[in-house]
Amino acid sequence: QPKVVIADTALLATLPTRELSAGLAEVIKYGLLGDASFLSWLEEHMEALLAQEPDALQYAIRRSCEMKANIVQQDEKESGIRALLNLGHTFGHAIETGLGYGAWLHGEAVAAGMVLAAEASAAMGWITADDVLRVETLISRAGLPIKSPDLGVAQWLELMGHDKKVESGTIRYVLLKALGHAIIQPGLPKSVMTEVLTG
Repeated sequence: QPKVVIADTALLATLPTRELSAGLAEVIKYGLLGDASFLSWLEEHMEALLAQEPDALQYAIRRSCEMKANIVQQDEKESGIRALLNLGHTFGHAIETGLGYGAWLHGEAVAAGMVLAAEASAAMGWITADDVLRVETLISRAGLPIKSPDLGVAQWLELMGHDKKVESGTIRYVLLKALGHAIIQPGLPKSVMTEVLTG
């Protein structure tokens, strides 16, 4: 039986601007992890989304729901590609825990986490510095942070080591082979982590 998602976009008008921006982090995530054309659409329509133009909101929400449903349908038990939905979250959860819950909104932490994931992907040679700048620019335009707090490499690694995406002591990072193409990467070289986390 088909599942139906009902989204009343008028409710978004009740949100503070900061909360709306935090929600947009998850929308940006879908463009980065699996749809380069949607990413380009977001770049063209970010101001319309922030202004809560109905057509823009409806498309962004519908496309995000379509992408999530497609991934979850392929991996109902979260044993494979569903982990792609965690782009930015491994770093983001460390930010939330390291600063104390509530200091940053979840979407803000995920946004900064996506920047770190992009930087790690560039350090692995998969995307370019221009790609990272593109990610930073879009996230910044959404009113979200692109600079993570300085937790220190040891604390970063300790906090990420407690994340639910750890398997047999190995952190599973969600990184970008290209903008619009995320992959699950078990572990990263310490040199890459040090470079990214000391920024």
